[in-house]
Amino acid sequence: MIGFDLTGRTAWVTGAGKGLGRAIARGLAAAGARLVLTSRTRADLEDLAAELGEGTLVLPGSVADAGFADECAERIGHLDVLVHCAGISPTFKRSERVTDEEWQQVLRVNLDGTWFCCRAAGRRMLERGGGSIVTVSSVHGTTGFERIAAYAASKGGVEALTRVLAVEWADRGVRVNALAPGYFATDLSGGLMASRWGEVIRRGVPQGRIGAADELAGAAVFLASDASSYVTGTTLYVDGGWTAH
Repeated sequence: MIGFDLTGRTAWVTGAGKGLGRAIARGLAAAGARLVLTSRTRADLEDLAAELGEGTLVLPGSVADAGFADECAERIGHLDVLVHCAGISPTFKRSERVTDEEWQQVLRVNLDGTWFCCRAAGRRMLERGGGSIVTVSSVHGTTGFERIAAYAASKGGVEALTRVLAVEWADRGVRVNALAPGYFATDLSGGLMASRWGEVIRRGVPQGRIGAADELAGAAVFLASDASSYVTGTTLYVDGGWTAH
């Protein structure tokens, strides 16, 4: 029976040091996967690796560096799953006030970083004839919201890239899908949710609350595993109903 078991498979999770990436890594490990963890802060990764146990590989660095992504894929070798969760949203300001540097920083990490890691992982998976790539978009890859122009543009690009890679690689056994989280309780969203915008956001969620980080892990395991063997090129929303209205 096709199921959610990832025993014997190697999963690379970027952005694994904190928040959603950390929760997803835990979920994949619980499903049996051997984990490879990437983020910019070694201490965060080593702390998680100690929790997940022997065999967990820590590779600190920036996904915005194409050379780093290629080096990771080479060191990992056999690779079954990539969940690319690394991303930033450092600005929350009106579009006319966004600087070129701020715009480029977000696109470099969120979109270029996704491309670099998907390309590096995809090459490995194509060589062996199979694998699952899960990118992480956002509800704002398809829905508008104030003061997040660069972030929304980067996530819309992630979804378009996901569809193209899915079409290109489907006949060679590599599936590519996107997760689109709504608002979750993480370090990245903490400041925003504590501001006056927090209540605006909560009112926009039919379930009436923001998500807990571990509520995204099940969806990631689904897309990573054989449970989704006939799913590719799709975006799975995990948002409490945000995009339903």
